[in-house]
Amino acid sequence: MRELEVLDGGHLKLCWEERKAFFEEELSEQVRGEVKRLLEEALEAERTDWLGVGRYVRDEAGRRDYRNGYYRRDLGTRLGLVRGLRVPRTRSGCPSQLLSRYQRRQESVNELVREAFLRGISTRQVGEVLEPILGEAYSAQTVSRIACGLDLAVQTFHRRRLRDDYVYLFLDGVVLKVREARGRVRRRWVLVAYGIRRDGRREIIAYRLAAGESEAAWTAFLQDGFLRGFEGRHLRLIVTDGSTGLAAALALVYPQVPQQRCWAHKLRNIADKEGSCVREAAAIYQAANRREALAAYRAWAQKWRPTRPRAVASLERDLDELLNFFAVPQAHWRKVRTTNVIERCFREVRRRTRPISSFTNPASCDRIIFGVISHLNRSWERKPLKQFTQLC
Repeated sequence: MRELEVLDGGHLKLCWEERKAFFEEELSEQVRGEVKRLLEEALEAERTDWLGVGRYVRDEAGRRDYRNGYYRRDLGTRLGLVRGLRVPRTRSGCPSQLLSRYQRRQESVNELVREAFLRGISTRQVGEVLEPILGEAYSAQTVSRIACGLDLAVQTFHRRRLRDDYVYLFLDGVVLKVREARGRVRRRWVLVAYGIRRDGRREIIAYRLAAGESEAAWTAFLQDGFLRGFEGRHLRLIVTDGSTGLAAALALVYPQVPQQRCWAHKLRNIADKEGSCVREAAAIYQAANRREALAAYRAWAQKWRPTRPRAVASLERDLDELLNFFAVPQAHWRKVRTTNVIERCFREVRRRTRPISSFTNPASCDRIIFGVISHLNRSWERKPLKQFTQLC
């Protein structure tokens, strides 16, 4: 309780900030006291219902067990720590729906801890950050155990039935670092599928950790989505990063859907070897239609073929796939000619994992990716892309 200075006459010497803090503390204590009282009354009523007889009733007809006193337990709540909660007992043990065995925190507290963890606070700092709210500081081990509660939700996400009303599908592989059992840090790929529906709503449909972007890895990923309901009957375009393994897998799973090669990946690959000609290549995809794009390509190729033959050959090899986006409505061109949408999504994953040099195991990596993706998908539900709101 706060120590207060009393003046002559019994008046308290308090400035405005002290008054505010005093009444906030008093109110919080009163609320926690009322919560404690209500919980104790509910637990007592629950025990009475379980026994089938009231207190001091000697009638043995219908009795299931006998009262056996109480024990004390501290319970973490969103209002702070409720200390010394009196929990009733029976001789044989009374199962409680309000307070399960060994429970020390309300589920809302666990959700708050998980949300803080997923927002980028390290396991060592979550307890310190939430201590003023929850009334106690949780250790890094406790935070990790609470975070493991996401595993069921992660498995549900990976196994859920998928929709089949997407018109655009974006596929890309993102690299993260994961620590293996022997302590070695290895690069792991996250295969990601991002879709835009016919009403303009977007969603990260699925993701999977893989050892690389091989044909086998992409085929398994795409077939899993196909078997869960995403058959691609309404797909108009699949945007890819140009991986050879992905191209081969798409030929097996979605052979009927045109593929759009990502311009950002293509120009980035050319810039690594022949950087000086990349800037002028932008005129190709910025053309008003496919015919003008082909004309822009011929002009660009004629200028650079003598000095940059490899760059011209690289672009020419994939030119048809690079220009497939001209077949969809013009309002969609800017969005569907690259896989940048996936990279932007994973900026948040990388921001969350920046305090971590590497994930301790694949499960922790899976949990954090799921948490960020779930947050993004929820935020997009009420924000359809304006240029896609009309049916394609």
